[in-house]
Amino acid sequence: MFMKETTVNNQVGLHARPATFFIQKANEFKSSIWVEKDDRRVNAKSLLGVLSLGIVKGTAINLIADGPDEEAAINALVELINSEFAE
Repeated sequence: MFMKETTVNNQVGLHARPATFFIQKANEFKSSIWVEKDDRRVNAKSLLGVLSLGIVKGTAINLIADGPDEEAAINALVELINSEFAE
């Protein structure tokens, strides 16, 4: 299991379009991946799950992965968040 904390700093947080990019990136990996905010943990590959966390600009989240490519998955997602979802 690999975990990393990051802060979402793009203007709209993890809503609609950025969340779609996030889920697409998470689905590129075989590992199980979760997003944790406060005491809630959701599947990072589920759009409804991610949207249900209500992640806004400035929110600190934990990304957790477990599987064969767990470290690569978390690093790729952190990189995507840090780029403010610039494709």
